[in-house]
Amino acid sequence: MDKTFGLGHDTTAAQSWLNGGSPTKGFLGVVATGPFAGFYHSIAAPVTDVLFMATLLGVGTALILGTGMRLATGAGALLIIMMWTAVLPPAGNPFMDEHLVYAAVLIVLPWLGTGNTLGLGRFWSAVSLVRRTPWLQ
Repeated sequence: MDKTFGLGHDTTAAQSWLNGGSPTKGFLGVVATGPFAGFYHSIAAPVTDVLFMATLLGVGTALILGTGMRLATGAGALLIIMMWTAVLPPAGNPFMDEHLVYAAVLIVLPWLGTGNTLGLGRFWSAVSLVRRTPWLQ
């Protein structure tokens, strides 16, 4: 929400995506360092902004609703691991970096059945397409 609307947390209204700002260019094009810097600098483009924001929307919506938890948590963990690799070596402890903790929490969520307990996971699992393709659960 902050990157889209510029709510002032990390993104000002003038730098918001709706005002023509790039949610990824500053980070990927400037901040990215370490062994993967060349890769991240090369993907800093408008299409990356769209993919990044679509992934954030999809993962966030799925986690809130409790649907598609396997796919959402896998995509979210991959995104967070990519954020971690963009700034290697990390400034703090490389083994207890918050990105790694967030990725681990995301990976554990489907195993705990959080979508079934607090969300629409039971209803989602009953859909015939989801029953035929378990990775959608």
